[in-house]
Amino acid sequence: MWNEIKSNISSALVYFREFILFLILVILIIFLLIEKLSLSIPLILLLLVAGIIILNLIGRRRIKEIDEIKSIISSIRQSKYQSSDEIVLTKHLSALENEIKEMFEKAKSDIEYLERLQRMRSQFLGNVSHELRTPIFSIQGYLETLLNGAIDDPKVNKHFLQKANQNTVNLSNLLNDLIDISMIESGEMRMSYRYFDINIFIQSIVQEFISMAGAKNIKLFFNPAKEGLQVFGDKDKIRQVFVNLLQNAIKYTDEGSIEIWLDEEKKYANISVKDTGIGIPEEDLNRVFERFYRVDKARSRAVGGTGLGLAIVKHIIEAHNSKIIVQSKQGEGSTFSFKLKK
Repeated sequence: MWNEIKSNISSALVYFREFILFLILVILIIFLLIEKLSLSIPLILLLLVAGIIILNLIGRRRIKEIDEIKSIISSIRQSKYQSSDEIVLTKHLSALENEIKEMFEKAKSDIEYLERLQRMRSQFLGNVSHELRTPIFSIQGYLETLLNGAIDDPKVNKHFLQKANQNTVNLSNLLNDLIDISMIESGEMRMSYRYFDINIFIQSIVQEFISMAGAKNIKLFFNPAKEGLQVFGDKDKIRQVFVNLLQNAIKYTDEGSIEIWLDEEKKYANISVKDTGIGIPEEDLNRVFERFYRVDKARSRAVGGTGLGLAIVKHIIEAHNSKIIVQSKQGEGSTFSFKLKK
């Protein structure tokens, strides 16, 4: 019992300064009101005893509250709570209870975020390993075949070298895309924003792709806005967006046309790339901008590509405070659209 009282008083000593000031004030009042010393001393002694009792009560309550808080924190640390509603303190600690609940929710959210990042990291590394393995194994296979005697066969040696070379190009493209998306997501890619003539800019890109589209008998159209329309953005990065969108449109369009529409709005220029290709199933629309996600894996392998193009497009457009939107119907084609500030 004595040890408990001693512990309580020790805990209450945090208020020792206030307690002493209170005692001094009360003693002064006693001396002022009661002139007889014989009466004052017993009152002072009684006051001291009362003070010790009060300190014991305060200390006991303080220890109880601290133990309650320590128990809550210990339970949080041991992951015993599934919800912040399970965290309950006494009524007069309600403000502290709310703070602990907010801390718990924040910590829970951070942990879930880190776990999600870890899963994404593992998935990303797995995808990268798989994507790198494909061209490397292909190159290795062609070279081994050549070294085993095919190099002396004029019917296949040049063909195998061309195949090996194409796979080195694919490997280089994959590595470049990996570097790009890594720099974009880490915030290390520098953007150079300026105003430029969007009509002239798109027209120059269209000229680069006319022969590629013509090789598949696809008509490539550009519908410009008013002459001299200026937009604000990074020309090099926006060019990368158009290159990715047009390459995809040509790859997945067997016949028909590809149209680029430029419409002027009050504060923005609305840009759309529309094709008459194979389209995207509705269940895949929300995932086409994920890294390495392919709607038709067999066809994607056949036509090439890194699986990172649309993910890069999404990041670049978001860096321009805009959003890339896709509308598609399987068998009828797809439309990718975004806005740039005027």
